[in-house]
Amino acid sequence: MSGKRVTRVPVMTTDEEAEAFLDQDLSDLDFSQFKPLHLELRPKTERVNMRFPKSLLDAARAKAEAEGIPYQRFIRRAVEMALAAPPDAKKRKAG
Repeated sequence: MSGKRVTRVPVMTTDEEAEAFLDQDLSDLDFSQFKPLHLELRPKTERVNMRFPKSLLDAARAKAEAEGIPYQRFIRRAVEMALAAPPDAKKRKAG
């Protein structure tokens, strides 16, 4: 080991704890512990009722749990990602 001190982010439950943590020198902060955060800012105004095979819903729930998010948010994000993806080049040529 190089002996360099690595700052880990502690679990904080109050604003005061967060402010105290941010008041220190964070130049040696271990950024590998961070993960992207997707904020859902738009209100959900429409409802969708769908039927899935149990195996597909179970797989979505398991993936959502592994990511630490509700399964409905996981499914909504999957739909958003599918709609944001560029069209498949093969499908464009076939049309």
